[in-house]
Amino acid sequence: MDYSIPESRQEAVKAVLQVLEDATSVVLTTHLNADGDGTGCQAALLDYLTRSDKEVWIVNPTPFPDQYRFLIGDPSRILAAGSEAALRRCQAADLCVVVDTGEVPRIGRVNPLVDGVPKVVIDHHPPADRAIEGLALRDAQAAAAGELVFDLLVEAGGPWTPAVVRGLYTAILTDTGSFRFANATPGVHRVAAELIALGASPDELYRRIYGSHPMRRFRLLQRALDTLDTAHDGQVAWMVISRDAYRELRCTPDDLEGMVDVPREVEGAEVALLFREMEDGSVKVSFRSNGEADVNQLARQFDGGGHVRASGAVIQGEVDEVVQDVVQAAAGVLPGGSGTSERGEPEGREVRT
Repeated sequence: MDYSIPESRQEAVKAVLQVLEDATSVVLTTHLNADGDGTGCQAALLDYLTRSDKEVWIVNPTPFPDQYRFLIGDPSRILAAGSEAALRRCQAADLCVVVDTGEVPRIGRVNPLVDGVPKVVIDHHPPADRAIEGLALRDAQAAAAGELVFDLLVEAGGPWTPAVVRGLYTAILTDTGSFRFANATPGVHRVAAELIALGASPDELYRRIYGSHPMRRFRLLQRALDTLDTAHDGQVAWMVISRDAYRELRCTPDDLEGMVDVPREVEGAEVALLFREMEDGSVKVSFRSNGEADVNQLARQFDGGGHVRASGAVIQGEVDEVVQDVVQAAAGVLPGGSGTSERGEPEGREVRT
């Protein structure tokens, strides 16, 4: 293998690997509404740790996405966070591994289940205010948490099983937007090349993840396109997923995967937003940046967070008001600092929903 673990990570990689080797019963978790990075890391770690004769279970704060279930060889290892089995396994665990987040609120109802359990955090997000305590392998320069798990497997010397390779390639593929985003660094391309050499199939995995969608997803997009709009001289673009449309079409969270890329592709857009009305009356917002705009800064104004170019938040309120507030606040992160930096009036035209 023509790859070296970055020097800045080597000490943390060795420390985390030692803790993993010493554990006997492990719970794997990730953030709310798990994505390809979180689930891909879980798939790889599940296979690796199980082959090391450890009891391993996946307990996520929200249901494991159907889109990524093909990565898990033994689906019985996935436990619903509200189940008796999950409570029992979490109480018996001697280690909890948290991937793709390092924030207490982001693991939701799993947090009380693993209270008092030693933790390892493997994350590539910037540090947050309510960090999960424990041994950490963190690097905000990594393109995906999967890049950090890859380092662990390199240090361990494998095994490079199909489940490990598929999981890690999926993690990197999805968090780089199929290698379209700015985090598609030379380093992560080298990792991807190694995974392909080890058996990952780019065409098969692309088809499984991006190349096949149920008709309801296209019906939902059709409804959402009616809400597509821009503000601040076209530099902010957004769409709204209504609660009624989502319910009527019987959609699942998987149907929303990548939908924020539609406003992101509007010509001139620097910030893209996807608003989804939730059943509990809140609004889930996905933030994306096409360049210099720091949407992590924007999301944190609404108690959210994430990356400079990809973040999220859940905001209480009516969707029209939330759209108005967020779009106005987005003016403050646009290149050149047009508009205001807080939730004041933007310099552009009136915001419409």
